[in-house]
Formats: sequence, C-alpha cells, structure tokens
Amino acid sequence: MVLLNPKKHSRLYPDERSREVMLKTIDFFERKGKRRVRDDYHAKVWYADFLDFVKEEKIFATMCTPAGNGAPDSRWDTWRICEFAEILGFYGLQYWYTWQVTVLGLGPIWMSENEPIKERAAKALEQGGIFAFGLSEKEHGADVYSTDMILTPQGDGTYTAKGGKYYIGNGNKAAIVSTFGKLADSDEYVFFGADSQHDRYHLIKNVCASQNYVAQFELEDYPVSEADIIAKGEHAWNSALNTVNIGKYNLGWASIGMCTHALYEAIHHASNRRLYNMYVTDFPHVKQMFTDAYARLIAMKLFALRAADYMRVASPEDRRYLLYNPMVKMKVTTQGEDVMNLLWDVIAAKGFEEDMMFEQAAVDIRALPKLEGTVHVNIALIVKFMANYFFAPADYSEVAQQNQAANDDFLFDQGPTKGLRKIRFHDYNIAYSSRDTANLGVFREQIAAFKEMLMTAPPDDAQQKDIDFLLAGGEIFALVAYGQLILENAKIYDVSDDVVDQIFDFMVRDFSRHALSLYSKPTSSETQMASCLQMIRKPVLDEARYQRVWQQVHDLQDEYEMAP
Repeated sequence: MVLLNPKKHSRLYPDERSREVMLKTIDFFERKGKRRVRDDYHAKVWYADFLDFVKEEKIFATMCTPAGNGAPDSRWDTWRICEFAEILGFYGLQYWYTWQVTVLGLGPIWMSENEPIKERAAKALEQGGIFAFGLSEKEHGADVYSTDMILTPQGDGTYTAKGGKYYIGNGNKAAIVSTFGKLADSDEYVFFGADSQHDRYHLIKNVCASQNYVAQFELEDYPVSEADIIAKGEHAWNSALNTVNIGKYNLGWASIGMCTHALYEAIHHASNRRLYNMYVTDFPHVKQMFTDAYARLIAMKLFALRAADYMRVASPEDRRYLLYNPMVKMKVTTQGEDVMNLLWDVIAAKGFEEDMMFEQAAVDIRALPKLEGTVHVNIALIVKFMANYFFAPADYSEVAQQNQAANDDFLFDQGPTKGLRKIRFHDYNIAYSSRDTANLGVFREQIAAFKEMLMTAPPDDAQQKDIDFLLAGGEIFALVAYGQLILENAKIYDVSDDVVDQIFDFMVRDFSRHALSLYSKPTSSETQMASCLQMIRKPVLDEARYQRVWQQVHDLQDEYEMAP
C-alpha cells in the first residue's frame, strides 16, 4: 500500500538507523496517545516532551546534519526526510513545524564557508537544539530586497545588529537564528547567526495562537563577530533563496501526512455509521467523495516521491527539480485542501469534534499553501519553464528511484539562482505514452489542445503582464507536469491501471475547470477562448473500474486508529 500506516509499518530502508528513527518517532506519538496530543493542541502547550524525545534519541542530529559534519549515521538524505516529514504531519502539524523551521534555519549554515559556525550548529543538534530562519519582517513580509535589519561595522572587525524580524518559527528557543540583513557600509546582503537567549535579543511575542512559537523579535545593538557571519553579498542572497528551495518541498509531505490520518478517521467513522437504515458508505455521493479523495491522495504521494528523485540527482547541468520542487509546495498542498474538503463533506459535524485529529487537520491544512511563498508566487515561478517544457525537450537518461543511503550534497551547493528560463526538461510524452487507459487518453487530448493554443494563440504582450491571466495558464501547465511524474512513479510503485485511470478521472475534470477559468478571463481572445472549449472534456465512465477502486478505499475502514 502506498499510504502510510503506522500500525503496519513495513518500508524498506538501506540502513538500520533510518528504520530506528522512523519507528521510534511513531512509537513516541502512539505512546503519547491521541488524547494527550489533542489536549496539548487545544491548550497551546509548548511541545517540550517532543523536543526532549528528539534530544534523547538525537533525531534531528541524524536527520539534519550533512555527512561529515556529525555522527557517522547522520546525513541529509531526502529519501528518508520525505517519510520523516510525513510521519510528523500525520501526528500533528505542530510537530512538523518545529522540525521544518529548523531545516530552514540550518540551510544557510550548511551552505556557508564558515566552518566554525557549522561546528556550532552540529554540536547544537547533538545536544537537541532547534534552529530558526530570520528572513521575514513585519513591514516587508518576505520581500527580502527591503530588509531593515542592519549590521554596522565597529572598526575592530566586529559589527552591531539592529532591526526586527517577524513570523520566525522557533524564535524563542533556537540555538542559532540564521538572520538576514544588510551591511550598513556597503549595502550588501548578509546572513549571520543570532543566539535567541542573548540579552540583546529581545523576544517580543508569539504572533500566532498555537503550540508553535512564531516569534517577533528585535535586535538592539546585538554584537556580531566574523565567527557569526554565515554569508555575505551574492552568497547570502543565493543562500536565502536556495534554502527556501530545500524547505518548501517539505510542506507537501506535511499535507500528505495530515490527509492520510484524516482519511483513516473519516472512512472508519462513515463505514461504521448507519443513517436511514443504511451505512453512510452505501450512499453513492459518499462513495464518490471518498474515491476522489483517495485518488487525489495517492497522486499527491506519487508526485512528491518522484520529485525527490529529481532533487537527489540534481546538478548544475540538471536543474529540473526547480520545476518539480515548487509544485510539491503549491500543487500537493492545494490538493491536500481538496482532499480534506471531500472528507469533511462526508463526516460533516463529526469533523468539528475535539477528540478527532480531523478537527486539527481541517484547520492546519489551510496553512501549507500559504507558507514558503504563496501558491500564486510559485505558479509565477514555474511559468518561466513552460516554453522549454513543451517546445524544447532535452535528452536525459531515465532517473531511477533514488532510495540509496547517500548525502544530498548538491542541495547545499546549488549555486546562483538565475537562469531559470534556460533549464531544459525531458520529453513529457515519454511518461504519457507509458500507459493506455481511457481517461489518460482524454487527458492527452487536453494537453494537445493546450499546446496548440500556446503555438497559435500565445499570450500577447499585455497578457504577459497580466498576472491573473498567466496564473490561469500556469494551473494548466502544472497539471501536465503533475501527471507526468505521477505516471513515472506509478510504474516504479506498480500502481494498477484502475488507480491510474481513477487519478486521471479527476485530472480531466481539473483540466476542464482550469480551462474554463482561462476562457473566462477578461483579456482572453476569441482564438484562445475557442481553444479553451476544446480543452473542456468529460471523464470516461467505467463503473467496474470505479467500484474496484472504491473497494480499496472501503477496505481501509479498520486499517488504522491511533492509540487513545
């Protein structure tokens, strides 16, 4: 089964430490139990017990220290990071969050040429430390061009830092806050490490009402030495953006984890509840919503896993991950919202009950599309790849599943963040010709109609400046790339034609919805509107296939229930 089931955990690992980390993490939450997890969530309790577990078992030290900087079994291994993020999301976004902002805080440090600060970070991880990423500011948000954090040289090789940061996770306890600013004398960008416990580090408040501490803090004449400098100039700028490249991928896995737990709760409740002298799961519309949610969730996981393969083979010559990575952030997380909406429409009022993990997930799932750059920001990013994706494919060797125990060195040596329009991709038709199901056939016709529109009626100069118009086209492009990696991974995971066709059932419908949106834009031309009408298609009905997939969903009814 592709979906995570903590009670029947049987994933293959290349080394024993990876297995140990996952099983011990699962055991921590199952021993804690749903009641205590829910009580802590509602009481907004700082998760000291979880961080004590992390410290005792050296979990973050193993998972977040690149090879050569820590213990022999530590490495930055995206294959096992995927599952760890999924497990944390499964048991609660708050536990995922403190790890996620630690990942972000560590990014600039592991990219640094400053060996002493790397040694400090590795030592802090061994001691159970957490980290923070001091990028955003209250007045500027994530507009890093406009930072008001200023480092002023003191004439003796040291600096003082003055300025504030806002919305900084772990800002209350971080061993090192990787803080972004500018040098007063040169106006160059700079990253430096701040200690959240220093007396010149003024913690103002938690800006969110949650278990997480999302800090507002001010530095007032905070002393900074060269040993605290992480990066300067272009290196600092690239470190900021490349860290986000690493971190935003993890948001998709939090969504997958939450949706999986919610699916188990929803199907268990619905299949054991009788209304009007029949089980809830006997209602046709309920079957449809569950089947749709299941297909979307399987697709989310197949895509995110395959995107990891491209991250792990990335190099200066192969930067395809820069398309797939933001799609995990924006496409997988918005699909997660769709999954939760479908499940909530089934269980209705039950989804509000305080003893359900669902109640928490239904709220927290909304955060993920809005963090590490909004959906709109990420779609605006990926449209830069559209021309080369459709019209200038390059030859690449087929990428195998990257599940080896290896350090992902390139992630901390990504280089300059420019040149996105020059990135080339392998031919998407290879994946789309690998299967032959009815709905996949319809979807291929929709792709052909979209590509024809790009050739015969591309966006004119005004439309290219119309972000709203470009976003509508970007949604369609995202669907094509989404389906490509789903098909590639369906082959690797031996996913049945039934499930693949059910996935493309909703993909056809989503394509039609986005085509209608593009058709309806105020600036769309008559030719473009005619092309959009050709893209609006109906999925092929196959009742036997649908019933077989529905049975897979229904069989999950008693597969998992969290310890009370």
